[in-house]
Amino acid sequence: MLQDYILPCVYAFAACISFGTLFNIRGSGAVICALGGALAWLVYLLTGPLTGHNDVAQYFWAAVFLSAYSEGMARLRKCPVTGYQLVAFIPLVPGAGIYNMMERALEGDIDGFMATGVHTLTIAGALAVGVLVVSSLVHMGTDLLKRRRARRRRTD
Repeated sequence: MLQDYILPCVYAFAACISFGTLFNIRGSGAVICALGGALAWLVYLLTGPLTGHNDVAQYFWAAVFLSAYSEGMARLRKCPVTGYQLVAFIPLVPGAGIYNMMERALEGDIDGFMATGVHTLTIAGALAVGVLVVSSLVHMGTDLLKRRRARRRRTD
């Protein structure tokens, strides 16, 4: 349990804290960003058995969670959403896939390059779609609330 779930989340937290200092995020904001990254990695790990260890689906659900977390923290702290997302997405970035893709390209392994490249781009797409879904739902909800408030003001 400790090695499978807790330690990877601690490592993700440490990575996010490090990148937070790089982006000049300090204090409680850095801890909140890092906590988001650690929790998103926990979601990635926990959804493994639920999705049949389909890593693209795991990345998607982690991105959905992280986007919802970032939206909530941004509303709660009255800060931009991108500040929370930028740092907290660091553990989810498919850097190893990009590295392996380029390594295979340099070795001349075209089949390996294409397979790794497609898989890496699929992961990046899953992350983007996860963010897009949550962001769209939040903006639709915000617009709906604004319209209702405007209608109430007109009827009053």
